[in-house]
Amino acid sequence: MAFLEYQRLVIAFHGCDRKTADSVFASGHLRSSLNDYDWLGTGIYFWEHGPARALEWAKFMAKRKGSPVRKPAVVGALIQLGNCFDLLDVRFTRFLTKLFPDFRDTFAAIGADLPKNEKVLHRLDCAFLNWAVPLIEQQTGTRFQTVRGVFVEGAPAFPNGHIFERSHIQIAVRDPAAIIGYFHPSRLDGTGVPGD
Repeated sequence: MAFLEYQRLVIAFHGCDRKTADSVFASGHLRSSLNDYDWLGTGIYFWEHGPARALEWAKFMAKRKGSPVRKPAVVGALIQLGNCFDLLDVRFTRFLTKLFPDFRDTFAAIGADLPKNEKVLHRLDCAFLNWAVPLIEQQTGTRFQTVRGVFVEGAPAFPNGHIFERSHIQIAVRDPAAIIGYFHPSRLDGTGVPGD
């Protein structure tokens, strides 16, 4: 299957601690997340066109005990999606449907249980994408720079609706070269620059 590069630039936002933001603006680098519950697998996570959602997440993390986020901040980025494993495109979700039995059989062969998704901990999604994307890369000769997906989250925005309050598109950047550059976001919610 031939893949077309997504010659599309997106503006995206990363919620983090103020020290992390300052470091990014000084060095131009963010580290990949290696959590076993990151739903798009290993990568640098961004909310596509979602500065308020990135700030909301950073504020939520700042309230959690032991969180590395103390002063919520947001980093803006310009990302070239490049070769994107886009979960909003049926070409890619069909790959996952086809490969899942092999993934399940791999766990069964070693007598291990499949990871499970729980509320916001997406261990199954993470393990499957970290297994499937490299396999698809090998089979197709394509290196994926980004993974993109929609996450339906929150309560319905209105009674009986299928539009949810906190749904968003996230991007996991697997290849940091897809990040063209970082920028300081302007006012996000009328309260001032994030982290100030």
